Amino acid sequence: MKRATAILVLLACCTPMPAAPHARYLALGDSYTIGESVAASERFPMQLAALLKLGEPEIIAKTGWTTDELNAAIDAAKPHGPYELVTLLIGVNNQYRGRDTEQYRREFAALLQRAIGFAGGNAKHVVVVSIPDWGITPFAEGRDRAKIGREIDRFNSINREETQRAGAHYADITPVSRRETTLIAPDGLHPSGAMYTKWVDVIAPEARAALAR
Repeated sequence: MKRATAILVLLACCTPMPAAPHARYLALGDSYTIGESVAASERFPMQLAALLKLGEPEIIAKTGWTTDELNAAIDAAKPHGPYELVTLLIGVNNQYRGRDTEQYRREFAALLQRAIGFAGGNAKHVVVVSIPDWGITPFAEGRDRAKIGREIDRFNSINREETQRAGAHYADITPVSRRETTLIAPDGLHPSGAMYTKWVDVIAPEARAALAR
């Protein structure tokens, strides 16, 4: 009898657990999140969801949005949490339009708190993605590329600081955007699908850590 009980216990331990239902994923951002100039399947949230075997992501993003415009769009969309994963990538249009960095800090910090709220109040389920450097693209021809790079770094220092303060995850894809200078979409400005794959290589470890919490 004891032997039979032991066998049953062993079988129970070795039996695979049923797969967990697909985790819910909310992606917040601008053109880099909606994937301007690439197929929907090539957007980084779609590639990330496929890699991590998540459900199809809910995306609130549009080309050209600044922090305040994303905030207003969230109000309109009324996403309903909790989500097991939330990504936030916003700020390039603040930089492009010459917006004040302290305004960006205030508005980004508020958006990050909203993202945490959508993640059930758990900052560890949120991944902030850094702003890529569009100064290396053909679109920036004739502009001061070095100045663009410095400004992008300034905005990224702010979103990194706020991310660390909140206790969320941070995925720094900016070095990849500067290194892979040929992986550009046909519009000469936005990343290609192949570039987004490179981003996902950086984002995925942070997303896995977020989902493990």
